[in-house]
Amino acid sequence: MKGGVYNILKARYLVNEDATRNWRFIVFFIVLAIIMIANSHRYEQKVFKIADLTNEVKELRSEFVDRRSELMKLKMESTISTKMETRGIFPSSVPPVKIKVKKPIEKSFYQKLWQ
Repeated sequence: MKGGVYNILKARYLVNEDATRNWRFIVFFIVLAIIMIANSHRYEQKVFKIADLTNEVKELRSEFVDRRSELMKLKMESTISTKMETRGIFPSSVPPVKIKVKKPIEKSFYQKLWQ
């Protein structure tokens, strides 16, 4: 047991005759660790990007609501009438009347014959 710990501390497993097998495992382990670290970095970048996009969507949604309420105020009849009064255009005191156009009744061929 004492010799085993001493050999590990002196790294004899790296310089023995069958050290190539150990080196291959160590290099594989290092490459795997690098891949895992890179993967976690990409994951964190995506999380930050999602958070930024979520904040941007919230800002755009609030701006949309503000603009929509502003448009509703501008479309109100009172707002339009006050703006038109400065130009000399006043609202009509007579309410509008609906015009109905009656379509002439087409006579059939037999009715046209008997006239």
